[in-house]
Amino acid sequence: MYGEPSIARVYNHWLGGTDTSQADREAAELALAAHPGLVTDARANRAFALRVVSFLAGEVGIRQFLDVGSGIPFRAGTHDIAQAHQPRARVVYVDNDPVVAARHRSRRQSAVSRFVAADLRDPDRILAEAGELLDFTEPVAILLVAILHLIPDSDDPYGIVGRLSGAAAPDSYLALSHVPSDLQPAAMTELGSRLNAVLPTRSTYRTHAQVARFFDGMDLVPPGLVPVQRWRPDDPEDAVHDVAVWGGVARRP
Repeated sequence: MYGEPSIARVYNHWLGGTDTSQADREAAELALAAHPGLVTDARANRAFALRVVSFLAGEVGIRQFLDVGSGIPFRAGTHDIAQAHQPRARVVYVDNDPVVAARHRSRRQSAVSRFVAADLRDPDRILAEAGELLDFTEPVAILLVAILHLIPDSDDPYGIVGRLSGAAAPDSYLALSHVPSDLQPAAMTELGSRLNAVLPTRSTYRTHAQVARFFDGMDLVPPGLVPVQRWRPDDPEDAVHDVAVWGGVARRP
């Protein structure tokens, strides 16, 4: 099942997970040699995702979540955080990695949580299958955490995001994070070069302005599009760390 290295399992290694192969670990360490802060970045990105879910379920009251590019289950998941605030919150996880699919399916599916094996490049399929659990006529949170940099410009990432967010009801939310080209640019250039040489899925890193474009027509939640450690940190001291990942949340009017 493992075969060549995959970004989902490489990311799992950076988080401290063990669901990896030797090829995954070698790719992860090759990237770390280019950007030693990568583990901090990955864990700050993960913490951002969990804070976003807590904010949306707790403060906003969102009860439906579409988590695309969910990755290998690792400790608390979207459903754990959402259901702590909204016990009947419904969550659909989506990923195209076969190991991710196997790990999700080894967990019991329920009336409020399920997994869809699909690629972000096929938003119509995602919407159709997620729609078996989620009601898109009611507000939903769409989570695109650390996945859009895996979609090249030739595959129209802005059109994909527009299709997903456009299918959601008013007062829905879009949350995303994205590897930058304009934070620590020298390290990011070398990081992308190394990962693109060993992973079958190539990365396209983007500037703040390019990432902000994904939120066009939506209302950004303060503090806007910022490095992920500065998005509503639980501890103000966390915000001082130097992390190279853009992150933000916006409401669909």
